Amino acid sequence: MFNLNLFRNIGFPLYLFIYLIIPYSAITQTLKVDFIRNLETSLNKRDLEFIRKNFRNDENKNIPKQFSKIINDFPNTKWKIKRLKSNIPNKEILRIKVSGEKIVNEEIHILESNFDYLFSIVNGKINEGIIKNLFTTIRNDDKKIDISFQIPDRVLTGSKYDIDIILNKPLEEVIIAGAIKPHQVNSFFEQEILLLPLASGGIFKMTRAPSKPGMQIWSGIIVHPKGMITFTKSIDIVDEF
Repeated sequence: MFNLNLFRNIGFPLYLFIYLIIPYSAITQTLKVDFIRNLETSLNKRDLEFIRKNFRNDENKNIPKQFSKIINDFPNTKWKIKRLKSNIPNKEILRIKVSGEKIVNEEIHILESNFDYLFSIVNGKINEGIIKNLFTTIRNDDKKIDISFQIPDRVLTGSKYDIDIILNKPLEEVIIAGAIKPHQVNSFFEQEILLLPLASGGIFKMTRAPSKPGMQIWSGIIVHPKGMITFTKSIDIVDEF
C-alpha cells in the first residue's frame, strides 16, 4: 500500500497531450494515399522539414514545436494514420493513433492516444482541421489495473451528463487516489491536479455541458498500488445530434 500523504498536499503534474490538438493546420498537397503514407513516414522519421513545408506559413513554426514536445517526452513515439469515409459534406477524416513508451525511475510509462482529424481542402490545402474523439492515456501499471472509462464522445449543449472511471475489481482495503478536472482547448500543456482519496472505487461525476457548441476537455489521474494512469478525453458539445 502506498502512502497517500505523499500526494495530498501537492499538485500532481499531468501531461494532458493537448498539444496533439492542432486546430488550424494546412497541408500543401491534395489528399491522396501517397500523401497520407508520406505524412505518416515523416512523423515516424521525425522529418520536421517535411512538416514545415506542408503546413501554412503561420503554422510551420508552431506545429514542429508542438511535435517536438511529444518526441521529447516519448522519443520512440510511433504514428499510424488511416483515412476514414466521411459523411460530412466537404470534409475529410483521418484516424490517427499515437503510441510510445519511456522509462522513468525504472518504470515503463506507456502512451496511447487516438483521435479523428476532420478538415476541408481549399486550393489543394488541408484547412480548418478539428480534433474529434481524442482519448489519451499514460500508464505505468503494465495494464494490471482493470479500469473502464465511460465518457461520452459528444453531448448536447446545456445538458447534464455522467463521467465514470470505474475500477472493475473489488479493492477491499486498498486505498486509491485520483482526481479529474476540465480544461480549455488552449490551456497550458502541463497542468496540476490535486489528488484525493477515492473510497468509491473510481471517479463518478455528473456535470453539465457548456451552453455553446465547441469542445470540452477532461483530464484526470488514478493512483493505485499497482501503478498510475493519467487520461485526457475530448467531448464535442453540439446543439443537435
